Amino acid sequence: MFSVLFIVCFSININFSDGADSITANQSLSGNQRIVSSGNTFELGFFTPGNSSRYYIGIWYKNVSPRTIVWVANRETPISDMNSAELKILHGNLVLMDKSQVSIWSTNVNSTASSSAVATLGDNGNLVLRDGSESRTSEGFWQSFDNPTDTLLPGGKLAYDKRTKTKQLLTSWKNSEDPAPGLFSLELNPNGSQFIIRWNRTEQYWTSGAWNGRIFSVVPELNYVFHLSYVDNVNETFFTYSLYDPSSLFRSVMDISGQIKQTSWLENTKEWNLMWSQPEQQCEVYAYCGAFGTCNQNSPPFCYCLPGFKHKSETGWNLKDYSGGCARAIDFPQCGNGSTSTGRKDKFLENYHVRLPKNSQSVTVGSARECESVCLSNCSCTAYSYDGKACSVWNGELLNLQQLSEYEGSGRTIYIRLSASDSQFSSTKNGKGVVIGAVVGSVAVVMGLLAFVGVMIWRHQRHIIGTTKAVEAVANLGGDNKSGIGVPFCNWESILAATENFSDVYKLGEGGFGPVYKGMFHGGQEIAVKRLSSCSVQGINEFQNEVLLIAKLQHRNLVRLLGYCIKENEKILLYEYMPNKSLDAFIFDQKLCMLLNWKKRFDIILGIARGVLYLHQDSRLRIIHRDLKTSNILLDEEMNPKISDFGLARIVEGKGTIASTKRVIGTYGYLSPEYAMDGLFSIKSDVFSFGVVVLEIISGKRNVGFHHSTEDLNLLGHVWRLWSGNKALHLVDPILLESFEKSEVIKCINVGLLCVEDNPSDRPTMSNVVLMLSGETGVLPVPNQPAFVMRKRGFSTSSSSSSKPESTSNELTISMPQGR
Repeated sequence: MFSVLFIVCFSININFSDGADSITANQSLSGNQRIVSSGNTFELGFFTPGNSSRYYIGIWYKNVSPRTIVWVANRETPISDMNSAELKILHGNLVLMDKSQVSIWSTNVNSTASSSAVATLGDNGNLVLRDGSESRTSEGFWQSFDNPTDTLLPGGKLAYDKRTKTKQLLTSWKNSEDPAPGLFSLELNPNGSQFIIRWNRTEQYWTSGAWNGRIFSVVPELNYVFHLSYVDNVNETFFTYSLYDPSSLFRSVMDISGQIKQTSWLENTKEWNLMWSQPEQQCEVYAYCGAFGTCNQNSPPFCYCLPGFKHKSETGWNLKDYSGGCARAIDFPQCGNGSTSTGRKDKFLENYHVRLPKNSQSVTVGSARECESVCLSNCSCTAYSYDGKACSVWNGELLNLQQLSEYEGSGRTIYIRLSASDSQFSSTKNGKGVVIGAVVGSVAVVMGLLAFVGVMIWRHQRHIIGTTKAVEAVANLGGDNKSGIGVPFCNWESILAATENFSDVYKLGEGGFGPVYKGMFHGGQEIAVKRLSSCSVQGINEFQNEVLLIAKLQHRNLVRLLGYCIKENEKILLYEYMPNKSLDAFIFDQKLCMLLNWKKRFDIILGIARGVLYLHQDSRLRIIHRDLKTSNILLDEEMNPKISDFGLARIVEGKGTIASTKRVIGTYGYLSPEYAMDGLFSIKSDVFSFGVVVLEIISGKRNVGFHHSTEDLNLLGHVWRLWSGNKALHLVDPILLESFEKSEVIKCINVGLLCVEDNPSDRPTMSNVVLMLSGETGVLPVPNQPAFVMRKRGFSTSSSSSSKPESTSNELTISMPQGR
């Protein structure tokens, strides 16, 4: 009898170690024991987050490293010892007991199946508690999908129960080592049929926009990623989603950053790919940096303490938990008149170009001095702002301060109250500070006048004698920065020597910027030298833009700037040399196109997409290229694509996703309709250009100058007609007929057509594009008719230097696509 019991107990332990997917009423889970879903996708057990010594029961992906947690049971009640704790079924509930057999966490439901209950971990990541007699597909009487923590998996839902007036929330972790509920939460707002994100469950700072039966109005791109369902019935309102490709791993997370993020697992790179996040800008998250913290979008890690303040919790800041904010380095003296024992009053420190906090009080005053006095006389007043008309004061903690750039017109000046004893305001005793201050002030005035005169002389001489700073020739262009902007300054003589005085023998081609030469520096390093032409449409602004912008960009699919030079009227850019020149030199050449089989073309398409995604989302700045075309895609020795020519690129700061210009510059055939006609450009303008490039790569035909024997269509119109007639494969370049994969070609044509849709909001983002091209989605959205289908007779399709549409006065530059 004893031997039989031993065998039974031993077999139970073996089941857990072998990865059983259920816990029954006669089993318990402790220590390193785990259950694993039947398809080996998810795992449940004890874990410790980061370097924490506390233990939690959680669910995570079994084959993803590092461990990615999708659900936590006892997120507010950790345990100290997993070996003495037990997760078991007790009285029909799943219960976590500590070593004293005290309940730490429970499903807490009324169940009649006290002896037959079973908890099963599904391959969708859902833990279901049900009666053992029920089907394994039963929803049971409790499930983790109805009690989400920070993650919403496909098939899960966020709901509002109309009977109990309760909401399901996605709530961020407190920090990377503490899964306790943080300050940020995502919920469904049934009144507006929308999602909203709140800070501290109160302050709303993002919305998805209303559901219109197909998409959420503010984020229509979600429809490109998965199938959305929004259900509103008599009992509840809920949202759920499913993947086009059920085999892919995908999750939506309410992140500790205060952003809702959607990521997919890329098996080939073994990493999570960020597809989408909202709000797009980190500093749009309300109070992200806590009290007296300021957020600077252009200066990661974004959060800084105001002058005169220090981190309230160094540990929290190290874990990227900035919610604790900042505290005064020197506290106020006992409230009175805001003065120290020496009679000195509290002072105010100016902070320029900031977004002002909310919850201000308006005070009627006649001047800035009166506004300051009002704040100074109030013990609770911590800051004031005066704009020449109105006085605003703040009491208590300051939340949601953001440092803006000087170019953003919404920036204001705020005066932060600091103690009179703060070192920033200290001065010498016995009145010496006043004397010294007067002397220093006088000297500063004189020095300022001399500096002004010096600058005016320098600016005048600069155009005559060029730069006066002697910078030695850079033999190795990858060396140290000598200019302070991230790329070396190279002297004129070294460039003349490298190109043999710009010999025609070394000329590679010519574009809108000017001619491009091959150069050779000492040591055998090859370079490409762009020389600004005196008759170029692009000028000094584009030159400066390219130097300053591309110096900050580092990506394998972006061309690398190695150096620059300014010599009187000469302006030079030095790039890494691309031996295979530009993409258009291959795909539009009857002989060279044969060197690009389908696999190589597909790799080029994917590489371009990743490069543009970096510009739009992953670089420090949001960058719109504005001149994406085949001649601006260079190919290295292995035919890897690199995006070049950033002279027309623009940075969109802050919340801006759309900008406008009265001077439309670009290349006809690649310009989106809203940019060409109205001067409006955005990241979706680049998406349109990318779509044109994709269709050109597949067909081997130019969009500009395309002619069909029986149709008065451009390339986009031709593609649409073939697609609508189920003849999309007729588009493929004939030399690819023996090498192309049918499914990949159809997918690329589909993506290309989605990118060139007329309405910018209907076009996918580049993160969606990369996802679709990478094969992470199964069924793609059906495209609508593209823009510019019929030939625009008002435009000239000749390769002149410029052309203007008859209906607009905007300048439109037509660049000759030449090899680099």
